[in-house]
Amino acid sequence: MKRLNKLALSLAIAAICGSAIAKNSPADYSNPTWKDKYPEQYASWASTEESTDKGDILADNPNAVILFGGYGFAKDYNKPRGHQYAVTDLTRSLRTGGPMDSSEGPMAASCWGCKTPDMIRMYDQVGEADFSDKKWGAWGHEMSNSIGCADCHDAETGKPTPARPFAMRGFEAAGEKFEDQEDNIKAAMTCAQCHVEYHFDGADHKKVKFPWDGGQNPDAMLAYYDAKNFKDWTHKISKAPMLKAQHPEWETWKVSVHAEMDVTCIDCHMPKQENAKGVEFSNHNVGNAIGNFEAVCADCHDTKADMVELLRANKAEVHSAQAAAEVVITKAHFDAAAAWEAGADEAEMKASLMDIRHAQWRWDYAIASHGIHAHNPSLALEQLAQAKAIGEQARAKLKAILAKHGVNEVTYPDYSTKAKAQVLVGLDKAKLDAQKKKFLEERVQKEWPVKVQY
Repeated sequence: MKRLNKLALSLAIAAICGSAIAKNSPADYSNPTWKDKYPEQYASWASTEESTDKGDILADNPNAVILFGGYGFAKDYNKPRGHQYAVTDLTRSLRTGGPMDSSEGPMAASCWGCKTPDMIRMYDQVGEADFSDKKWGAWGHEMSNSIGCADCHDAETGKPTPARPFAMRGFEAAGEKFEDQEDNIKAAMTCAQCHVEYHFDGADHKKVKFPWDGGQNPDAMLAYYDAKNFKDWTHKISKAPMLKAQHPEWETWKVSVHAEMDVTCIDCHMPKQENAKGVEFSNHNVGNAIGNFEAVCADCHDTKADMVELLRANKAEVHSAQAAAEVVITKAHFDAAAAWEAGADEAEMKASLMDIRHAQWRWDYAIASHGIHAHNPSLALEQLAQAKAIGEQARAKLKAILAKHGVNEVTYPDYSTKAKAQVLVGLDKAKLDAQKKKFLEERVQKEWPVKVQY
């Protein structure tokens, strides 16, 4: 093994990405503006349209419908596609609903947060607070560009510079002020401005906020949310106050073997290559590192075949731990519903509901981080084991509450398919589809610059 022993390799395989805010002119927020100056970078960025597989996580795993009951992710939940599809997929998602005017919900304007450089242009124009105060549907007519150049670069210098003020605040709160970092970390921070855990701060115009005030690990972030009594939603079945982990790639990378070796998301997912004239540039396709094994991995890893096999084994182990945690937490939600129905009161239920909240947070933290089996499988397994244990703790408490109210056995419904599970959490899929179809055809295709088809 070259420069990395077998034990270290088993812990992590590929790193990921993931105040001097980029101040660009309005024209610079349009991606084509950069094409002539940076043709190779632009062409490789445009090739992200080749990443088309989005799958259907809910169809593959109906447990997720139950776990997200009462929240938008129970409506639809797909795998991430290439950067080219950020605006399209957000607009088409059932999670953003079918708002027929600027005041309708269900989502806040901050949902545009990491989908388009046009959001930063609107921050410049109307202010971050005024932008964030509105609903998501209020700004669609302004969103012409998917994730692109001005998100990550200063137009004048070309230097990697995160454009999002909320990211710069988050870095500083975590003691990682952007200006104080080495160049390679500054570059990686352009990924980290989006590939992180975050929430919308209801006490501050629903601006995007990273929960890093007490640290960037799952324990510290959970403590932050608990101290604020923050919840993303109340669970439809259990009534537990829930948290939705986003995609904490930066946080999971920070405690990985690659981070210890000073290998960042840029190194693995945006490798250097040469154009026809021999000029070096960074590939902006942001693809799978294994696809560039010789350029990206070969200095430290023996063979591509060994790496592929290890990734396969890691993924299988993480998926097994994920499934084990899901069985426990899903049943805990139904146990809680049975306890409520049996006559339990809020005082009796508080501790078990907090256990459900904490268990699901750890489950979600582990699996919401894209590629966790490659980036930090040991952390995923640790969090999933804790999720299962805390879920079992919740179920034990609920069993005692049920027994107190004369219930000795809980009957669990059939949630073996996405459709069955969605009915159980109160979703009318046909109605949601009809609303989205009307929204896309009567509003988006007529008024918004990105003409998303149903």
